[in-house]
Parts: sequence; C-alpha cells; structure tokens
Amino acid sequence: MRIVMVLATGGTIATRSDTTGRAVARAGGAELVERLAVADDIRVKVHDVFRVGSYLMTLERMRELAARAQRHLLADDVTGLVITHGTDTMEETALFLDLFRDEERPVILTGAQRPADAPDSDGPRNLSDAIAVAADPASRGLGALIVFDGSVFTAEGTRKSHTLASSTFASPDGGVLGWVRGGAVHIAGARRRRPRLDLSAVDLSRARVDIAACYPGADATALYAFAAAGARGIVLEATGAGNANTAICEAVAELTASGVVVATSTRVTAGPVAAVYGDGGGADLIAAGAVPTGLLRPSQARVVLAALLGVHTDPRAAREALAAHTLG
Repeated sequence: MRIVMVLATGGTIATRSDTTGRAVARAGGAELVERLAVADDIRVKVHDVFRVGSYLMTLERMRELAARAQRHLLADDVTGLVITHGTDTMEETALFLDLFRDEERPVILTGAQRPADAPDSDGPRNLSDAIAVAADPASRGLGALIVFDGSVFTAEGTRKSHTLASSTFASPDGGVLGWVRGGAVHIAGARRRRPRLDLSAVDLSRARVDIAACYPGADATALYAFAAAGARGIVLEATGAGNANTAICEAVAELTASGVVVATSTRVTAGPVAAVYGDGGGADLIAAGAVPTGLLRPSQARVVLAALLGVHTDPRAAREALAAHTLG
C-alpha cells in the first residue's frame, strides 16, 4: 500500500461562495479527498495546515508549511506528499519548498482555478493527478513539483500565466516535465539539482526582500524606500534582458556598498537576464553590483534571495550563493 499525505492550505480548490457571492476558502482537506478516484493501492491521509487564499501567504507561512512537510516525510511509510494551495502564489511556495527539500520523496503542489462548488470545478481532477504523481516512483528525486491540468512542472521557472484559464501554469523556458493521463504518470524530462538549504538555519527576521519595477522614466525612489524600511535585498523587475537606467544603476551601486543585495530579473515572459547594454542597461547594472538571476522571474527570484538572506548573516555570502541558485 502506497501512502500519500495531503496537506491542505486553502486556495480556490477549497473555496465556496458565501451569501454575497464572494469565494472564500471553506473546505478542509478531508472534504477535498473524500470522493476522489485514486488507485486501489494508494491510501490517502489528510492534514489541514491553513485555510487561506494564497494571496495571503507569507514567508513565515511558507516556512511553517515546509516544517510540516518535513515532519510528515519523517514517517517511513509515506510515499509522497501533496499540498493543496491557491494558484496566485503557488510558484513562490513551490520554490521555497524546493530550496529546503529534505529528502528524495516527492512534494507535489496542486490546486484549482474554479471553486469547489462550481459545477465544472477542476480541483478533483488536479488533486487526483497530484496524488498519482506523488505515489509514482518516477517522481522521486525531482524535488517540489507542480501538477496542474494534466501537466507536471518543476518548481523553478514555472509561473501562473492566465488569471482564469484552467491551464494556467507554464514554464516558458523549461517546458513540461511530464504529464498525467487517466491516472498514469509519464515523466519525460529531468531537472537540475540546486544546493539544499537548511530550514532550521533560516531567520526570516533578516530576510526582507522587496520587488522594484523598472519602467520608462522610473527613478530610484522605491529602492531607497525599501532599503529605509529594512529590506536586505531588492529584486529589480527590469525591462528587456534586464535593463533600467542610469539613476537606478547609481542607486544599485550605493545600496550594494551599504550591504543591500540587489538582484536583477525581468518583466519579460521568457529568456534570460543578460549583460548586453550600457548607458543604464543590464551590463551597467551588473557592474554596479546587481546579481542577475538567469531565467528566474521576480516572484521566484525574491523567494530565493529571501531564503539565502535568511540563512546567511553576511550579505556577501548571500550574494555569492545566489549565483548557484539561479535558473539557466
């Protein structure tokens, strides 16, 4: 008998409409799994962790979830773990769990785009698929995965690509790792193994990281405000291949010298951050001290940088470690 533990955190998969028509996370994990179609040799256990929309997730909640996941995986009879989660920030939580993974057994995140009380809710199918992936030996050693609409994605590089469509998740640079059809799991690709971080060593009180958008005419007001508010790291949501302007480059140099770690990502859907342009472009940002994050987009770059700052007391160590954790 293969045992899959389901940790429920809320999200659209658990929502039902209230008297005003607003969708609110109400269903617990037991309700989500009670009528699922799973293989006869799979036994599902359930534990409720949170019951919130994922737009209310925080780094502290991610750490609590990671700790719960590690405790459940201490049981030798557990084959794999499934986490039900809202889609808004699933990409952040999935990567956080992947950074602090403790062993080889799979951790699968899934959810829904349509509420539990919708006649065409996609939650049951997604959850059944996720349980099948968690129980399959081919999923071992792949870290945290996202299973959604029949597709299997690695945590890194995957992001929500549509506000409402059922096929919302995409990995523009990495593609699909595998798929699920009729309960059968097919893993077609492999993934790069990143260094594991120690969850017991993370101190989130020193892990504030904010995201600053770059746009035509942007100045450095947001960067200085974030630093003044206590940010130890800032991710630039830059334009193009990772470009800004001379004012932001000057601020990056100043903030880097003061111990703030600045990372460069991009608002563009696909492609890497690259040191191509001067005159305030990506090459100048890197020369000013910004660390490029490869293919990671701002949401996930922030999670990686926050985790590293939480583990390392010295920002220089976090800067050096960031290169090993970037994608691409």
